[in-house]
Amino acid sequence: MSKRKILFLGEAYRADAQTWMNGLKEFGDFEIITWEMNEAGSGWRRLLRFAEYFTTALWRVRKLVAAEKPDMVIAERTTSFGFLAAMSGCRPIAVAQQGITDLYPPGSPLIPLKRWLQQKAFKQADIIHAWGPAMAGNMEKAGADMRKVLVMPKGIDLRRFVFQPAHEKPVHPPRAIVTRSLGPEYRHLVVLEAARQLKDRGKPVHFTIVGDGPMRSRLQAFVAAHELKEWVHFTGRIPNQQLPELLGRSLFYVSMPITEGVSSSLFEAMAAGCYPLVTDLPGNQSWIRHGQNGQLIPVDDATALANALADLQGKADEVAEATQANRSMVERGWLTLITT
Repeated sequence: MSKRKILFLGEAYRADAQTWMNGLKEFGDFEIITWEMNEAGSGWRRLLRFAEYFTTALWRVRKLVAAEKPDMVIAERTTSFGFLAAMSGCRPIAVAQQGITDLYPPGSPLIPLKRWLQQKAFKQADIIHAWGPAMAGNMEKAGADMRKVLVMPKGIDLRRFVFQPAHEKPVHPPRAIVTRSLGPEYRHLVVLEAARQLKDRGKPVHFTIVGDGPMRSRLQAFVAAHELKEWVHFTGRIPNQQLPELLGRSLFYVSMPITEGVSSSLFEAMAAGCYPLVTDLPGNQSWIRHGQNGQLIPVDDATALANALADLQGKADEVAEATQANRSMVERGWLTLITT
């Protein structure tokens, strides 16, 4: 008997997408067929992707469906691949929202168009996947049929993301890791400004910046201008297989985006024993209680981040206790959500 086929519409190069697909292959024994558009970027790359979406994308997806005859389609992001899934001619359809809301950025002239695309995806989908309760609340506000909504966090392969106790990690200086794409919404400049302040106070932290994106040259220029090359290392995009080792060497996980849904990067860091310092947003408040199992930092507040990192350098026992609690939370499979 041949394997059942799943057509995956989304950016298959991303680490969390690969984890998702590998899980389907291993635990469901599915054959995964992928389709994606040209990689997003800025400037002319963004224009080319926009043109592709509204000219050839749907025709190519329908052609693939006709040729491969998948048993179902899974699509990331309700306003792009979700719409293509809705119009693909394949059923059943599972659509996963990627952020707290896919109607982003606020104030964009494209919001009415994105809302229309999202409504089509919601209407045709058989399952609408929310990674966490904060995302489900926004789906309800956007008019999704809540009978279709499945709230289930992203899983972590605990065989790969092995817990490293805090006392076994470097502390002179401590290491922090950032694993978000180098886009403006992830506010890496806030992290680098905190790194500058910590260096000036004589409490430096070594930052590893994983990933790539349109902000990379600007971030590297900041590092050079403020003489931070000793304290900040850019890895570029790396194979996901290398990530657990980097997380295992890092005491702190830092993520300062201005919007957040449910971050698989956060879960991976918690599994590996990194103490999380993340933006104070609803998507993070579901998992992190400030001062207990992590720190919630106000949006765009580099000084608050620097203060927290400086303070934590003198609280080894608290950090160790928090990281162990976070690992236990991951192992329980998120059966207990933190409520505020």
